[in-house]
Amino acid sequence: MLIEEANMSGPYLGLVIPNSYEMDPLLQSPNFTSSNLFIDFSGRRFRFGTIANKPVILVMTGLSMINAAITTQLLLSQFDIEGVVHYGIAGHANPSLSLADVVIPQYWSHSALWSWQRYGNGPEDELPLEKDGDYTREIGYLNVANYTTNVTDGSSYDNLLNNIWFQPEEVFPIDGTPEERQHAFWVAVDPLYYEISQKLEDLELERCLNSTTCLPHTPKVNRVERGTSAGIFLSNAAYRSFLFDKFNISPLDMESASVALVCLQQRVPFIVIKALSSSLSGTSEPSEAANFISLASKNSVMAVVEFIRRLSLHQQTH
Repeated sequence: MLIEEANMSGPYLGLVIPNSYEMDPLLQSPNFTSSNLFIDFSGRRFRFGTIANKPVILVMTGLSMINAAITTQLLLSQFDIEGVVHYGIAGHANPSLSLADVVIPQYWSHSALWSWQRYGNGPEDELPLEKDGDYTREIGYLNVANYTTNVTDGSSYDNLLNNIWFQPEEVFPIDGTPEERQHAFWVAVDPLYYEISQKLEDLELERCLNSTTCLPHTPKVNRVERGTSAGIFLSNAAYRSFLFDKFNISPLDMESASVALVCLQQRVPFIVIKALSSSLSGTSEPSEAANFISLASKNSVMAVVEFIRRLSLHQQTH
């Protein structure tokens, strides 16, 4: 009954947020006006309010891919949602980006669905079930032996872990035939949302944690080509470099691809806005992410608020 009543005030822009430290800056922002309505459903709390006079629903997913997918599907199944904005913090693999920058990728992938090839087989060998269309060699692979260390020049080397082949997700869009699968590796954000996000590139972001601790650079908003997600907290420099070199990946996180894949299948517009909470390549101290989470979270909220303001303005004038 509450859900039906709430939907009478829709449609809403759904804001999907991984954790409380990313949601709290928005709840505390003067740009968010709470309607003092929340609905608890299936283990999630859906908070209602407005940003730039636009009705919004905020929901926290919890950590990683499964939680993000469940939460996004609940949001879209139960409420009248016109589009989804997923925001928060992320790591990154792009050497041109800096701590506390905000990044807005055009495409997202889930990069931890693999076919792990048996030792002794190589790139020319067919993968198990490949002929049935279950797995493919089209996207590419990671050769673990390429990351062997302490190798004497000229000596041969190999690795029992062999090759890891990246795989697309099976998707079942609502406008497709039930139980007839399609495949998706790169999922594009909504073209209009991405076009509007260009107006964020001049947004002035914060560079200081407090009155005494500031970054040496001024963070900025960057539209980039690609981001990727996996159920992995990635601090390994070599794998980050591989993802950048192989796929031109900028942000790395644990939720965005789930949001993207659900929105793709439900045919709901979406965009992802992430602020970088660590330096490149895992070379920073372990405490760095914790130190700058609050600054990165604040910058991501600033960008989200400005995006919604621009989206609202666009919808009013078109």
